[in-house]
This record gives sequence, C-alpha cells and structure tokens, in this order.
Amino acid sequence: MQNNINKLTIAVAAAAISGQAVAGGFQINEQSVSGQGYSHAGRSSNVQDATIVFGNPAGMSFLDRAQVTAGATYLDVNTDIDNVQSSTSIDSGLAAGGTPNGVQFPLGPVSGSSDGDMVPGTLVPFAFYAQPLSERLHFGFGVYAPFGSKTDYEDDFQGRYFGNYTEVKVVSAQPTLSYKINDQLSIGAGITYNQVEGELRRQLPSDPSFSSASDIDARVDGDDDGWGYNVGVIYKPVPETTLGLTYRSKVDYTLTGDFQATLPNGTVVREDDASLDLTTPETVSFSVTQDMTDRLTLMAGASWVRWSRFERILVDGSQGGEITNEAQNYSNAWNFAVGAEYELNPQWVLRTGLAIDNTPTNDEDRSVRIPSDDRRIFSVGAGWTPIPDFTVDLAYSYLTERTTNISQSREDSLSGFGAVSYTADYKNEAHGFGAQATYRF
Repeated sequence: MQNNINKLTIAVAAAAISGQAVAGGFQINEQSVSGQGYSHAGRSSNVQDATIVFGNPAGMSFLDRAQVTAGATYLDVNTDIDNVQSSTSIDSGLAAGGTPNGVQFPLGPVSGSSDGDMVPGTLVPFAFYAQPLSERLHFGFGVYAPFGSKTDYEDDFQGRYFGNYTEVKVVSAQPTLSYKINDQLSIGAGITYNQVEGELRRQLPSDPSFSSASDIDARVDGDDDGWGYNVGVIYKPVPETTLGLTYRSKVDYTLTGDFQATLPNGTVVREDDASLDLTTPETVSFSVTQDMTDRLTLMAGASWVRWSRFERILVDGSQGGEITNEAQNYSNAWNFAVGAEYELNPQWVLRTGLAIDNTPTNDEDRSVRIPSDDRRIFSVGAGWTPIPDFTVDLAYSYLTERTTNISQSREDSLSGFGAVSYTADYKNEAHGFGAQATYRF
C-alpha cells in the first residue's frame, strides 16, 4: 500500500499545479484606478494618465507632458458555499483486511467543513511612467500584475482532496514606444518581461478514516519567466471621437518546481521534479470614447481572450514519464463594458461603469481551486485635481458572480483503491477599493 501511495503522490501534486496554472479566468484587470471608476470601458481609447501604457501604448502620444502614475486596488472576496455533499468509499477487499477485489464499499461523507472563507484580502499594485521624447515620439514603462489568484481553505476543508491552497502570481515589466503619425492617428508597441511563480497544495487520504489529521500533504512550488509584446492603435476620426484597439500577445512558460508529499509526522513520502508547459492567452481589446458635451464623456468597450488554447494540460516528470494529462476544455471569453465620466468642475470628475465578464470555464471541469462563473461588475469613481500637476483618483467596484456548481470525484484515494467526491454550490462576490496618484512634470 505504501508504494502505491508514493506513486500516487506525484500525480496528485501535478494535478494540483495544472488545475490552477491555467485557471486564468481570473485575469487581473486592476492596472488603473481611473479606469476602474468606469469599469475599464474605455481602456483602449480613453487617455487620462500614464496607465494608458497598459491600456493602449499608442495613447501615450496624446499625453502632453511627462507623468508618473502609481496606485493599487485592494480586493475583498466573500464566498458562500451551500448544498455540500461529499462521499468516500474503499475497496471492500481492503476493508476486510485482504486484497482488492474491485467492489467499492461506501464509508460516508468526508469529515470537515466548508466555511467559504478561502480568499484572503489582496492588494494589487501598479506603476507607470510616460515621457515625450519629441513632438511625435513617446516612451513609457510599466510594472503591473496581468494574472493571479489565491485560494486558501481551512485545514479540514471537505474538498481538500481536490485542492486546499493555491497561489499563482504573474508580474510584468513593460517598456513601450508610441509614434504620433498625425493629429488623428497614433501607433504604439511594447515588450513585456513576465515572471510567474506559484505554490499549490492538495491533501491525500492515507487511511480509511479520511480524517484531516491523517492526510498526506502534497504540494508543489515553481517559477519561470517569459517574454511577450503588445501593440496598439488610436484613431480620432473627429475631435470628439476616439477609437482604440490593443493586442496583447500570449506568453509561453515552462514551469519547473519541486514536488513533495509529507505524512502528518513529518516523514517525506515522495520528492520529485516536474515541468509544465503553460501559455497565458492573447487578448484583443477595442473601445470607443465619445465626448457628448464639454463635461460628459461616454465609453464602451469589448475584450476577447483566447482561452481555447487550454484544451489539455500535460505534466512531465523528471524521469521522462508522463505524470498527468488533463482535459481543460476552456472556451474563448468576452468582456463587455460601458461607462461614463462627468466633469463637475476643473478640480472634480465623477465616473461610473458596468462590465459583464464571461468565464472561460465549464460546468464539467470547474474545480474548488477556481470556483468562478460569469461576473457582473458595477463601479463608481472620482478624480480630484487640486493643482494642475497632481491628480488623485479613487474607485470602488462591486463584483457579483452567478451561483455555480462544483462537482468533482477522484479514484486516487487510499492507494488508488478508494474514491472521494465533493459537490457544492458556490456564490462569490468581491469589493474592490482603488486609489492612485498622478504627477505631471
């Protein structure tokens, strides 16, 4: 039995990293608080500050002087988990103290809890700089997080055999150039250097009690870096109308890390190395900004993400063998947003917006690691400019998701001769509080 557990542990850890690493339905949008106020509806077309380095590199050409923008958004996520059902079974031959006979004997539910307090508060920072080099040529630089997620369930979480801790972070640095062809048309491009790192854990039952106190802790951590690029164009057919189009490339990684499985007494059951090829998908964004009056501006935008790249996840072990091969079946996803901005006076601007963000996951493959579904995001914000050189932007967003069902089962427990299942309804909501400052010089 012990040898079978050893063999299973590396597969368990591999399944953990593959399940999270491609769960990029949690693509991070927090790269601009001024944009957050109108739900990023004008991300590719509304040029306000240096955060346009991310939104559309061509937009730097419409900044009249050098400026730096820095800020952060704090995300507070709440989850309700209801209608939990779990079950365990063991081969009846093993249960009788003999050899396996292939007949499963039900044991009852997995002991533990499903509190739902699994996503800690997270601060997402960013910083951007833009500088005119000539009348037509601009340079910009930004540091931000394009992807990331974290779930940290309680120790005795009933779904712990499918994942109880996940943290993945991607940080990008982007130098950028833009060129203003004329007063109506500008183009821009940048390269991105990206670093990804993560830690993932899952529990493996080691005896028929299915008690969290006897579980094997299987975890993996790893990292890699990769290069990407983005390009953009802005066109103003008339002074009151701005059209923006941005393309962000895919980024290829090969994550390498350490696998380890540990018994409750500290004994290491298995150690190994493995590699996972990971691609974060390309994004195409389009938006339009329309000045309705001298004070009122309306915006609308759409983004398309090519999540369909994630059809299957293949993890290879250090000995050259295949560790896991999992179907993901992600779908391409769209985000739509509308927003408005109203200038009360030269010092104050008010903003609001609504976004619809569709998930790339599906009901069959969705897991406890990223239990998300389609989202609706409502935002309000304000900009305060006490002096011409300095602006403070604040924003609040409320995100609510459609109730989604998680239904998972495994036959790798108890050395492969038992099975566990977990079914529950998840309802997620989040509050985002953003603040940024822009200084022009």
